[in-house]
Amino acid sequence: MAKIKPFKGLRPPQKIAAELAAKPYDVLNSEEARAEARNNPYSLLHITKAEIDLPKGVDEHSEPVYQKSVDNFKMFQDKGWLVQDDTDKYYIYAQTMDGRTQYGLVACAYTGDYWDGTIKKHELTRKEKEDDRMINVLRNDANIEPVFFTYPDNKKIDEIIERVVKTTKPVYDFVADDGFGHHFWILDDPKDIKNITEIFANEIPHTYVADGHHRTAAAARVGQERQSHNPHHTGEEEYNYFLAVHFPDNQLKIIDYNRVVVDLNGNTKEQFIEKLKESFIVEPKGSEIFKPTKLHEFSMYLNGIWYSLEAKKGTFDDNDPIGVLDVTILSNLVLDKILDIKDLRTSKRIDFVGGIRGLGELKRRVDSGEMAAAFALYPVSMKQLFDIADSGNIMPPKTTWFEPKLRSGLVIHKLS
Repeated sequence: MAKIKPFKGLRPPQKIAAELAAKPYDVLNSEEARAEARNNPYSLLHITKAEIDLPKGVDEHSEPVYQKSVDNFKMFQDKGWLVQDDTDKYYIYAQTMDGRTQYGLVACAYTGDYWDGTIKKHELTRKEKEDDRMINVLRNDANIEPVFFTYPDNKKIDEIIERVVKTTKPVYDFVADDGFGHHFWILDDPKDIKNITEIFANEIPHTYVADGHHRTAAAARVGQERQSHNPHHTGEEEYNYFLAVHFPDNQLKIIDYNRVVVDLNGNTKEQFIEKLKESFIVEPKGSEIFKPTKLHEFSMYLNGIWYSLEAKKGTFDDNDPIGVLDVTILSNLVLDKILDIKDLRTSKRIDFVGGIRGLGELKRRVDSGEMAAAFALYPVSMKQLFDIADSGNIMPPKTTWFEPKLRSGLVIHKLS
């Protein structure tokens, strides 16, 4: 069962919260972060992307950048831009997108749950990215940014959160420049805190990493590292816990994660379509954008025309949690079989476009001549994500895209 705990959050004063809150470190490159934080001394990017305060071209994984992050984190606290709560609390972080609001419980997850499989994952991680986040956490002695978790919805937790939201005012409530709403409440009633902790311990068998696999792995490694240097380790030290926002699965929506390819592997348009017909029912849809409407249906944009591609029965295995995924079907029957793109992680002939950018972005990249063809996929379901994580399998690269992203900086977890 899942082990969580409340914590003394480090938070910004209400009047600067909207300016301090920032997009996650991994959705912006250095130049985008510089532009985002320009003329905004409060932006958390000065801590999470500290290279923006150093000369252009500096290696973002270099010692000067890590030290600048530490210096800026200390400065934010010295100036009162981040202030620690005096008692352990849970927090509620809600996000609104396209009229839909999802409510997450901000809590500390237990590193031991990561190692024993109580926290389930569905993506591979790369050691160099883990190392980078681990250094950041160790040097700052804090989880600066939360990870995005989900769990099987629970009515008792829903009722507590709904009551707090209805009866108390949010301490932060703003719409960010991307149009997404962010709302944040303090949950500090001792009875509620006790109840939530016990519900997770008794009724939530697993939590799942939705977004933030590298931060989760890094946090778990930090716990091991600190334990190895503490001869009096008990398992209850703050470093055994890390910052996560837990959303019930029935409130989340995964959006599509699409593919564009540089070339047709020597095929003409006509040859390519004929090869597709071996595995798909191919139907031209015209010049208007066509979006897939069900599993195993894809849309393709090629030479100014949109096509529907429906995988033929027998070309996939509905009983295989990986084989049934549309990303697997596309990879096996198109990218590998026809285009000879074998490794999605390393190939330079393919790129990935999050559905938040819309299918118009796929059309633009093909029309510009940058790409030869684009493929849009029907989104993965939460059930598919749970099935894969529960079976111990790993999803293919670039399968899930959650939106909106968590804003970092509304609350931080200090390790000591």
